[in-house]
Amino acid sequence: MSDQPPTTDKASPSATLGRVAFELERQLALTLAPGLYLVATPIGHLADMTLRAIATLARADIVYCEDTRHSRTLLAHYAIRAPLRPYHEHNAEEQRPRVLDDLAAGKRVALISDAGTPLVSDPGFKLVRDATAEGHAVIAIPGPSAALAALSVAGLPTDAFFFAGFLPAKEGARRTRIAELALIPATLVIFEAPTRIAASLADLAAGLGNRDAALARELTKLHEDVRRAPLASLAESCVTDPPKGEMVIVVAPPGESEVSDASIEESLATALASLSIRDAARVVADSLKVPRGRVYDLALALKRRDQD
Repeated sequence: MSDQPPTTDKASPSATLGRVAFELERQLALTLAPGLYLVATPIGHLADMTLRAIATLARADIVYCEDTRHSRTLLAHYAIRAPLRPYHEHNAEEQRPRVLDDLAAGKRVALISDAGTPLVSDPGFKLVRDATAEGHAVIAIPGPSAALAALSVAGLPTDAFFFAGFLPAKEGARRTRIAELALIPATLVIFEAPTRIAASLADLAAGLGNRDAALARELTKLHEDVRRAPLASLAESCVTDPPKGEMVIVVAPPGESEVSDASIEESLATALASLSIRDAARVVADSLKVPRGRVYDLALALKRRDQD
């Protein structure tokens, strides 16, 4: 095989196809050294597999995955016939010695997750730690990541961010965790299940203040959707229009979101339905972390408008 790509018209789709085919053929022809390969896989759109990821899985001796049924569909799409073995949080302690034995035997071992980059909210860090301790090569084959995809489309600061994974399912533990996140000087990236999304957004608004945020749903899939609004508004939208599918919450850093009068009035409208002006102002001011006098003045103005 020539080490130069075919010369074709750069402007035509056939030229692109030729260059892609050339690069994939070149990757497949390279020797894959023994070691542990952490291969990122699509978070929804099958075409998001990189050429290097396809070539790595095609040449691997064994592919460890979370769900063999799920991953078999992906491999079959690219005509990859590598043996699949399960590696997930429930069998990791049992399987880890087996993976290390494979590496000790000089095999090319790939680790993939159901979607995205391995080890991001997935089991595997102990395997990487043990593999490196035994002197085995560990190689990242980068690609899709739901956390980074959501961060990139959120429209919020990206110079510093903190990935918090999933919030606790129980309300008390969740609020405690949110209090810990409140002072982190970075954009927060959080995974959440659709059944808890409204409650988690409401707790985030209460614990962090009504910061600007984005809710990214079903990224790269047919029904991809990104809602951008203050946390309280997002929480309300999830009550009136419950979203479905895989979700990522992105929240602005502390001090980045200037709380608007409209956001304060939105919170006041709910509070005033059951509280006095003074109590409503106190509750909303504490929740949004804004001066109580400002909130009280807006509450008075809101009451006057309602009476007119």
